[in-house]
Amino acid sequence: MEEIRVLSATGVMGSGFVENSFEAGLALKPHFIGCDGGSTDPGPEYLGSGRTAFPRDAIRRDLRLMLLGARRLKIPLLIGSAGTGGNDIQLDLVHGLMREIAAAEGLDFRLALIHAEQDKSYLKKRLREGRIKPLAPAPHFDEATIERSEHIVGMMGAEPFQRALEAGADVVLAGRASDTAIFAAAPIMRGFPEGIAWHAAKILECGAAAVVNRKTPDCMFAWVRQDHFVVEAPDPALRCTPQSIASHSLYENADPFRLVECSGTLDLTQSRYEALTERSVKVAGSAFIPAQRYTVKLEGAEKAGYQSILIGSIRDPFIIRQIDDWTTRLKERIHNRVRMVYGGKLRMEDYLLHIRVYGKDGTMGPLEPVKEIRSHELCLIFEATAPTQDIASTIAGIIRHQALHLPIPEWSGLITAVACPYNHLDRGAVYRFNVNHVVEPDAPCEMFPMELFDVNRDAERKLAA
Repeated sequence: MEEIRVLSATGVMGSGFVENSFEAGLALKPHFIGCDGGSTDPGPEYLGSGRTAFPRDAIRRDLRLMLLGARRLKIPLLIGSAGTGGNDIQLDLVHGLMREIAAAEGLDFRLALIHAEQDKSYLKKRLREGRIKPLAPAPHFDEATIERSEHIVGMMGAEPFQRALEAGADVVLAGRASDTAIFAAAPIMRGFPEGIAWHAAKILECGAAAVVNRKTPDCMFAWVRQDHFVVEAPDPALRCTPQSIASHSLYENADPFRLVECSGTLDLTQSRYEALTERSVKVAGSAFIPAQRYTVKLEGAEKAGYQSILIGSIRDPFIIRQIDDWTTRLKERIHNRVRMVYGGKLRMEDYLLHIRVYGKDGTMGPLEPVKEIRSHELCLIFEATAPTQDIASTIAGIIRHQALHLPIPEWSGLITAVACPYNHLDRGAVYRFNVNHVVEPDAPCEMFPMELFDVNRDAERKLAA
C-alpha cells in the first residue's frame, strides 16, 4: 500500500462529534475508523465502580454513527478503552449497546471483543516471579493490593488489535488500551514504518484536539505514507498548523520527544513539521525505538471508603483574613466532637477529613504561587470519608454544626460563619488509584483474551477465537 487513510471520529466516544464533519471524513475514503472510548482523566471512580464517565445515551449516539459509517464503507471500526476504564463491566455495557444498535439498524458484522481486566491469580503469579515493576511514583504494591482492588486492567498495545483484524473482525471493541495503539495497529500491520504510524496515531487519538481553533470535540483525518503522514480536520473551518501538531506531542506526556508504548518508544527528536496547506500539516522524520522487554502498564482502583460532602461559602472579611487558622481550629473541633460521639470505636486514622478552600488554593493546593487572598468570598468544600456511609454522614453533620458557629477573636457570642447551599450530600463509595506498575508478559496478547462473534439484526453467535 502506498498510503493508509484513517478517520478518527472524536477524542473519546461519548464526547460527541459534528455529523457533517464525520460525513466529510467518510467521503475521503478511509481504510478504517478509530475511536478512543475512555481514559483515567475522570479519576478512579469509573474504573472502580464500573460506571461510565459519559452518559449511556451519549455513548450510544456516537457508537451508532460510527457503526453505520463503517458498515456503509465496509471498513473496520476499532474502539479501545470501552466504557471509560475498560474493565469487563464497562466493556459488556458497550457490547450491549452495540447489539441494540445492530438489531435496530439491521447491521451484520464480525465483532472481536478484547478483554483487558486482569485475573488476580495471574497478577499474583507474575508478582512472585518479579515481573511486575513499579513506575515513578508508585504506591506500595503486594498481593493484598491485588486482592482488595475492585478492578485492575492492563493497557494493551497494538498487537491485540492486529490479532483481531487478522481474525477477520469488522469491528474491534477492546477494554483498556493505549489510545495510540487503536490507530497504530493497522498501519504497522500493513508494513508502514512504526515511527510514522505511532506519531500519526498520537495526533489522531484526540480527534480534533490538535487543531488551532477547536470549538467542540470533532473528527481528524490522516494519510499515513512510507516516509511521512499528513493530518487535516474534515471540518473546513478547522486548521492544523505545524505548531499545533508539534505541540500536541506534549499533551499528556512529560517529555515532548519520547512517548513510551508497550513495544518501545516513539522518538520525535528528528521530526519535521511542514504546512502543506492552510489547514493541513505534513510530518516526517519520526522514529521508533523497540523496547528490550515488552511491558504492559497496569491500572487499578480500590475502594477508599464512603464519603459525604458539604458545600458552603464565607463572606466575612475577618474570617477570610485568618482562614488558615480558622480551618485548623475547625479540624481540631471536629476531631474532638467525633471522639465524643464514637469514643474509642472510631480512631482518627479510620476516617479522612479534608477542607478545600476555593478562592485561596483550592485548585493547586501548596503549589499555588499566589499566596494572598484576592477574593471577597471563599467557597469551602468539606469532605468526610469513612468506612461506612453512616459514619461519613454522621461526621458531615458534625462538620456542618462546628463550621457554622466556630468563633473568631473579633466576634463574641454565637456567630454564623458559613452559608451552606448544600448542607449534606452523601456520595456513596469513593475510590482511589492503587497501581502504577508494569508487568512483563511472555507474549503481547497473553493478558488480553479475545472473543469473536457474528452479530446480525436477529442474534449474536459466538465463534471460536
